Amino acid sequence: MMWGYGQGMVWMWLWIPLLLIGIALLVLLALRVFGAGRGGYAPTGPQGPDDPLPMKGSRARQILEERFAKGELTADQYREYLNVLGEDH
Repeated sequence: MMWGYGQGMVWMWLWIPLLLIGIALLVLLALRVFGAGRGGYAPTGPQGPDDPLPMKGSRARQILEERFAKGELTADQYREYLNVLGEDH
């Protein structure tokens, strides 16, 4: 009596490579998802309607523009700070 091992050996030879391929794909997927900050997959640029467009100029100028838009700076202060930064408007 063979106790059911005759046909089972054929399926085992098929399942082992499929299992290894599945594990490899899961590892690659995990590396792409969790490795985004370390050179992995990281989308760049605006991704949806709520994402802001990239701004031109230095970060200091962006902060000045935001403060001027909020009314925290007068026009004279804004121009003076731009002159200090060397980014004449």
